[in-house]
Amino acid sequence: MRLRLPEERPTEPLTGYKIAHPMLSQDGTRAGFTGVSLGGALPYGVLADASCVYGLRHRAPSRRCDCGFHCVHDRTVAEALLCTTEHRAAALLEVTVLGRYIRFERGFRYARQRVRTATVGPCVCGTVAAALADAGWGRPGWRALAPSCAGCLRGRTSVSLAGFARLGAEGLRVVAGKGASVALTGPGPADDLGVPELAAEAALLQARLDWFQAQLARLGEHGPGGGGRQG
Repeated sequence: MRLRLPEERPTEPLTGYKIAHPMLSQDGTRAGFTGVSLGGALPYGVLADASCVYGLRHRAPSRRCDCGFHCVHDRTVAEALLCTTEHRAAALLEVTVLGRYIRFERGFRYARQRVRTATVGPCVCGTVAAALADAGWGRPGWRALAPSCAGCLRGRTSVSLAGFARLGAEGLRVVAGKGASVALTGPGPADDLGVPELAAEAALLQARLDWFQAQLARLGEHGPGGGGRQG
């Protein structure tokens, strides 16, 4: 006789933690994430439903398959994954577990999720991130993004943290460094931003302006009449 555990009936949504890479659609109109292990080839939105990564027709999660979203119970366990070399540019996600789920000792495997908060690490130079910039890799139709300070953008495709939150929508919050957060549910007016967010936006715009001015100056040096002397 096989014993079955009692069915759980939570009174409020369950919370979990995971890591994932921020993603920006090719046309720059959508923001999402992609996982670091099983299912990493399939970017997902802030609010998303899981499907079987093997193309099978059963509902996710299935007890006879590995499909479904995955997360852990403990935030520190997820944070520890960011120490590995291949995951340094990933973001720490706080998610709400929705729909059917299977509970394990260290986490959940489940059918639907909402990403509530994405915490991004510092730029590779060690400075607090002001934006998410092209990481140099991606998936079909999607660019992977990595944290960047304003000084390290250097003309790469990028989006500010507030901009990423707007594109992701669904109440997404983006947190950088030691707690400077952005909480936007849509393309709201600039009046909704606080001082840290406005300062980050200003730094990002100034960095882009400096880069464009440098490019114009370089082109001017090689323009008509700029390459030689008259004696």
